[in-house]
Amino acid sequence: MPVTDVAIDKIKDMIISGELAPGDRLPKEAELAQRLGLSRSSLREAVKALCLIRVLDVRQGDGTYVTSLEPNLLLDAMTFVVDFHRDDTVLDFLAVRRILEPAATAMAAMHMGDEDIAELGRLLDELADSPTVEALVANDLQFHRKIADGSGNPVLCSLLDSLSGPTARARIWRGLTQEGAVAKTREQHTAIYEAIAAREPELARSWATVHVAGVEQWLRNALGTADDPTAATEPS
Repeated sequence: MPVTDVAIDKIKDMIISGELAPGDRLPKEAELAQRLGLSRSSLREAVKALCLIRVLDVRQGDGTYVTSLEPNLLLDAMTFVVDFHRDDTVLDFLAVRRILEPAATAMAAMHMGDEDIAELGRLLDELADSPTVEALVANDLQFHRKIADGSGNPVLCSLLDSLSGPTARARIWRGLTQEGAVAKTREQHTAIYEAIAAREPELARSWATVHVAGVEQWLRNALGTADDPTAATEPS
C-alpha cells in the first residue's frame, strides 16, 4: 500500500476510535508523524487528501482540525465527483433519485413543520405563469431541497443534494424540448405539496414517484430513439 494511503488509514483510525473527535486539533506535524511511524512528507500528503474530502481542516497559523464530520459536509465531496458523470449515466442517477426521493417525501409528510409546509406553498406561488426554463429549474431544485430537508434525515437530504447536478441538467433538457413539461411539473409539484400538507405520506410518496419517473421515462425514450448519436447531447 502506498505510504500516503497508510498515513490516511492511520489518521482515519484515530478518528474512528475516538482518539480524535470532531473539532479536535491534531498534534503538531512532527509529533504526529513520530507517533504514527510516518515520514512528515507522507503525513502532509495524507492531510491534504483528507482536507479535500472535508475530514480535516487546515487553519493557517492555527493548526489542523477534525471537521464537524456532519453528513452534509462529508457528502459534499460526492457532489464534486457526481459532477463528472457522463451523459449516458444520467439515467443511473435518476434511478437512484427515484428510489430516495419518494421516501424523503413520505417522511416530510410526517415530520415537516407547519411553517416549512407553508414555505413550500409559497415556493409554488412564486413561480410566474409562464416561467423561463431556468426559473422553473431553480424553483424545482429549491422545492425538492425543502422537502428533503423536511424529511428530518440529514444523510438522506445530503444524498439527494448530491444528485441535483446531473438531474438538474436533465430537467433543463426536458423543459427545452418536451411540450407541456412546464405545466406538468407545476401540476405534480402542487399535488406533492397538497399531499404533504394533508399529512398523507403514502399519497406524497406516490406523487413523488410519478414526478421523478416521468422525467426518467422521457429521458430514456429520448436517448433510445435518437437517430443521430449527437442528438442526445444535453445543452450546455
